[in-house]
Amino acid sequence: MIARAGCRVKDEQPRLFPRLAREGDEATHPSTGILPYQAIAAMVRSRVITAVPDIVNDQIQPASLDLRLGRHAYRVRASFLPGQDATVMTKIEQMDGLPPLDLQGGAVLEKGCVYVIPLSEHLKLPNDVRGGANPKSSTGRLDVLTRLITDRGVAFDNVPVGYEGPLYVEVAPATFSIVVREGSRLNQLRLQRGSSRVSKEKLIKLHDEGQIIRVADADKPAIQSDDFVPLTVDLRGIGRAGCTIGYRAKKHTDKIDVDKSAEYDPDHFWERLEYYSGESLVLDPDEFYILATREEVGVPTDLAAEMVPYYPGSGEYRVHYAGFFDPGFGWAEKAGGSRAVLEVRSYVPFMLEHGQTVGWLRYMRMMSPPERTYGEGLQSSYQNQGLALSKHFRSTPRRL
Repeated sequence: MIARAGCRVKDEQPRLFPRLAREGDEATHPSTGILPYQAIAAMVRSRVITAVPDIVNDQIQPASLDLRLGRHAYRVRASFLPGQDATVMTKIEQMDGLPPLDLQGGAVLEKGCVYVIPLSEHLKLPNDVRGGANPKSSTGRLDVLTRLITDRGVAFDNVPVGYEGPLYVEVAPATFSIVVREGSRLNQLRLQRGSSRVSKEKLIKLHDEGQIIRVADADKPAIQSDDFVPLTVDLRGIGRAGCTIGYRAKKHTDKIDVDKSAEYDPDHFWERLEYYSGESLVLDPDEFYILATREEVGVPTDLAAEMVPYYPGSGEYRVHYAGFFDPGFGWAEKAGGSRAVLEVRSYVPFMLEHGQTVGWLRYMRMMSPPERTYGEGLQSSYQNQGLALSKHFRSTPRRL
């Protein structure tokens, strides 16, 4: 076990992210923000991020790093945080997590159970870089909750500045049992230096220019006072009787191998929700839904975005598990062609209406534009998406 030590990059080492000169009051190239592809690659080369086996190039995304499962998983009786005085492995032993489950040849993680899995990657962060994590898009669309844990951690999906040590992921399949193996990628890490805040003035300008939101059938919802961009639900589709407006997961299905693409018949796992005339949908608390926003979402290449998954002011439901949107998502000088897919679970019976605000996007400044953007030669799975299931399911004739 590797305990956390207060890691600091030595003064004699060259800084990975030197502060850049300013012209007047404006930074020509801001030295703070979300770290782009090239900065993450530099951290790998300088051994700030290490892994066994070594990190491969396609793990590095425009604004994040895909994390890989290690050799063993530990089934525990409950979710936990280690707290300031304990390592994750100590807690696993206390939570009846032994013996481990060997993932080398593949293993089933059963729905309704909680597993903690050491990841292949190890961090030795500088004292001005912190991290945050989220499930990958394909993970969230299977209703698999993943949360990053660190030794002596007091919050999920949070890596404090200067953290040195191993990383772990808690995996809790809620709807489908899944097959994983050593090297499977379920979550991703985003790194940040200093503030990534986008000024409200810039956000309003981008909003008014149609660079971050486009709506075909109505006016764009206004930016709220907290600088979040609201998103609304589409329960109309093309407005023709029988068109698909969403999916509801079936209760008893086969397991899903997370490393397979276009493998499964969606009708074996999902019930199609069809439009008639009511333009409303009652969410049942024991069900999982895939819906889409009315808005087409764009992320300019100097920004990243994250969806707020749960806000009690809008209702007792969660709309997103996989909240990261990379630079370039749905963007070609303006927003267009890519909707945000909603992964919805309600805690009480709740009626959604077409056009109702269901989530919020928070835009963040990149430290610099990434050398690779979403969809640009990266075989990005969800560029130009409408209402879309995860990549594990075969395409069927669209009924939108």
